Amino acid sequence: MSIIQDIRDKYAKLTVVLIALALVGFILTDYFAGKSRGMVGGPSNTVGVVNGKKILFEDFSKKVTQAEENMKAQGYPPAAASQQALDQAWSQEINQAILSDEFEKLGIAVGRKELGDILYGQNAPQDIKQQFTDEKTGQFNAALAKQNIDQKLKSGTAEEKANINAYINQLVNLRMADKFFSLMSGTINFPKWMIEKQNAENAQMARISLVRETYASIPDSSIKVEDSEIEAFVNKNKKLFKQAETRSISFVSFSAAPSAKDSAATLSSLVTLRDRFASSDSVAQFLAGEGAQYFDAYVSGNAIQIPVKDSIFKLPVGGVYGPYLDANSYVLAKMIGVRVLPDSVKCRHVLVSNNLQQGGVDDSIASRRIDSIKLAINSGANWDSMVQKYNPPSDGSRQNKGEMTFSSTEIQGPNFAREFGQFILLDGKVGERKVVKTSFGYHFIEIMSAIKPSTHYKVAYLPKEIIASQETDNAALNEANSFAAESTDLKSFDDTYEKKLKAKGFQKGIATDILRASTSIRGLENASRSFVRDIYAAKRGEVLKPERVDNSYVVAVVTEALEEGTMSTARARAAGAETEVRVKKKGELLKKKIGTVTTLEDAIAKLGGLKQIEPIDSLRIYGSNLSYEPKVIGAAFNPANKGKVVPEVLVGKQGVYVIRVEDQSSTAVPAEDINAVRLSRYQQAKQSLGNQYSQNNPLTILRNAADIKDKRSERF
Repeated sequence: MSIIQDIRDKYAKLTVVLIALALVGFILTDYFAGKSRGMVGGPSNTVGVVNGKKILFEDFSKKVTQAEENMKAQGYPPAAASQQALDQAWSQEINQAILSDEFEKLGIAVGRKELGDILYGQNAPQDIKQQFTDEKTGQFNAALAKQNIDQKLKSGTAEEKANINAYINQLVNLRMADKFFSLMSGTINFPKWMIEKQNAENAQMARISLVRETYASIPDSSIKVEDSEIEAFVNKNKKLFKQAETRSISFVSFSAAPSAKDSAATLSSLVTLRDRFASSDSVAQFLAGEGAQYFDAYVSGNAIQIPVKDSIFKLPVGGVYGPYLDANSYVLAKMIGVRVLPDSVKCRHVLVSNNLQQGGVDDSIASRRIDSIKLAINSGANWDSMVQKYNPPSDGSRQNKGEMTFSSTEIQGPNFAREFGQFILLDGKVGERKVVKTSFGYHFIEIMSAIKPSTHYKVAYLPKEIIASQETDNAALNEANSFAAESTDLKSFDDTYEKKLKAKGFQKGIATDILRASTSIRGLENASRSFVRDIYAAKRGEVLKPERVDNSYVVAVVTEALEEGTMSTARARAAGAETEVRVKKKGELLKKKIGTVTTLEDAIAKLGGLKQIEPIDSLRIYGSNLSYEPKVIGAAFNPANKGKVVPEVLVGKQGVYVIRVEDQSSTAVPAEDINAVRLSRYQQAKQSLGNQYSQNNPLTILRNAADIKDKRSERF
């Protein structure tokens, strides 16, 4: 297989992995740790802007499609793949735009000589190395790799050139990202004086006595927090109360899934086909007439995963089992044949191509030549030398002495040469050789081994999916329409549900944090994008018309419509602002209650006389049980407070404190290698800096500071 084919096959995967993940995850971790919507006037060609740079729809759409296909190939559910692909491609575009700005500012680039090293050097990409490494010597042929890629860039098709250039661009981006993050890691420094100062601080110790009153002593119900106080607090701490543009809904689903009556009708229709299916001479034709597919192949019993397979395996050839229930279908199974076959076959071949357009020879010449090859090999000629002399360059087995291993399923697949497969799997025996003609030319084949023989079954399946009748569907839709008609706003939605639906077993669902670009809704994962758009087009309290989601009709009401910016007073209150303001007011009350500090005993008296003086010995700056109260620590180690009562009430995080500093001292500091400590701190900081979820990560910092306008919802 040529390098261009390998690149084409892997391009989608590379685009996702090398950029969407690598820039954020692979580069950082590895280095530091060792769809379409019209608008008025026509659809915009821009899906977003990052620091003034436009992200164009056409290029972005390709990346979303590639990422989605890759995820589906990995088994992701369609809805999840769609959402993750859209988010992944978006994150990729943001990262690329941000980093390209930094590359330009810092002069980070990759020259021609360095590009040659990336592609053909000692650390060349693994897929290129695999294509151009001699299996005998294990040596990578860089010159041949360069010749092949240069030739494709010069005379390949437009698609081939575009794919190779895109592949190279990804590698260049990776190298520049590596340089950037290397540069960032070089900014980490722990000066010697800082380590020495911290060591000295670690040696300090204080002995104090204190009187404390916790905020729990004042009931929350006694402290009223006004909206104006919440507002003032939020205005001073806007970063803590940012909110994204989101919508929330309540919804009720009305099932349109097949009823018991629908299931019985499907079963009955399949029963009427049983005799005709059993007596049919052409199974493939019969199944095609019923809209079913026929896999004309023997399958290992171990690979057949259906609940009733043991019963099917006991059938005589021509016997029919069923109908039986499999997922949401009733099925009839007919035994076509039983054979003991290998799970896989290893073989080798010499191929003489008769394709003149691809360097082959005339058919008559190819026929005579393969006979000569057969005679030579049977007379003792080296098989590998024949492979290297006659097999065309496009034949992937050239690199393995013409040897190939195929699974029985692969051999019986629609894309496998039938004549070749007939011999190696069904007709031939181990050690047998034969000349076979296929669409590729003439093959001289030897069956080398049959791996894991087991019983294989050829079974024809006639499934009938249980689907809802129009009657069932209409009943669900009518019920949904009736509920929607009675629900004109949020209050009537809730009232109607409580009065008419709850007792019938209907559940009211809630979905929050729905983004404008969301392709799924929590609890309604297969909801359409049009549903999300309808939610955003509606106002708070508006009830939407019934929406079909899977086998249900959904009636939803918009319960919350949040715009991007700072939280409202009510939302900020629920998000913790009320607690913070209440704690502050409690602190002020307790501080006022104690008043001027003279002695610890006086503070106890003002607090009601039930408190006690708490002695605390061996208090340290770091790691003590009061480290969560920095004001107390600061006062305890202030030299001016030694032997004195601190003359003010300390309002802390969990309560108020009155303290007396009895003594301050220091202890011996264990001898440490300052350079070793600096190196250890540096390595820890690099690892933290390389964590893509860390607030210290350079890319995270740049993203937080970037001007990002997300317009994906206009096209997807």
